[in-house]
Amino acid sequence: MILIVNYGMGNIGSVSNALDYLGGKHFISNDPNDLGKADAYILPGVGAFAKAMQNLRELRLVNELSRQVLEKRKPFLGICLGMQLLAKDSFEMGYATGLGWIDGHVCEIEPSDGLRVPHVGWNGVMFKPDTQLFQRLDEGCHFYFDHSFHLQCPRDLVVATCEYGGDLVAALQMDHIFATQFHPEKSQRNGLKLLRNFLNFVAAV
Repeated sequence: MILIVNYGMGNIGSVSNALDYLGGKHFISNDPNDLGKADAYILPGVGAFAKAMQNLRELRLVNELSRQVLEKRKPFLGICLGMQLLAKDSFEMGYATGLGWIDGHVCEIEPSDGLRVPHVGWNGVMFKPDTQLFQRLDEGCHFYFDHSFHLQCPRDLVVATCEYGGDLVAALQMDHIFATQFHPEKSQRNGLKLLRNFLNFVAAV
């Protein structure tokens, strides 16, 4: 059973619909008492980093989510803003601290070569071989992005990148913790394959 964390930052319905299509059992909640009922978590998100962390704290989700994922080692998938929140901090609209699960920082994309910011639309993704999230996907496959800030983190955590004025982190993995900068729930067939790979991982563990 997967819990989609509803903390008021968007895309809940799209993720739920994708899991319904795949037959993935899930429920949606923002109650910290429900976190222990789940076998895995998806943290989607669109919007500002500081507001997202404020919402998570006000809903009293931070400590219990961290306990379930870091101590009990339940699988986790962060999507877009949900990936960035794993970092120590962000410089979006001032300084804000994140969940701090990884040694990372969120910085603004610096436009170059006439590229626009935000980075919106389809982009090819290059991933490491034998990466769980990208099983049965073709190298260079396209996913849908929508972001103005990007995550900087240790390279050993990065499992996929995209080219947009330089290499940007497109996906990461730290053991049972996965995250994507792109939106699999908006990425049609490739996105459904990626979500299926996450479901397969949850079932295996």
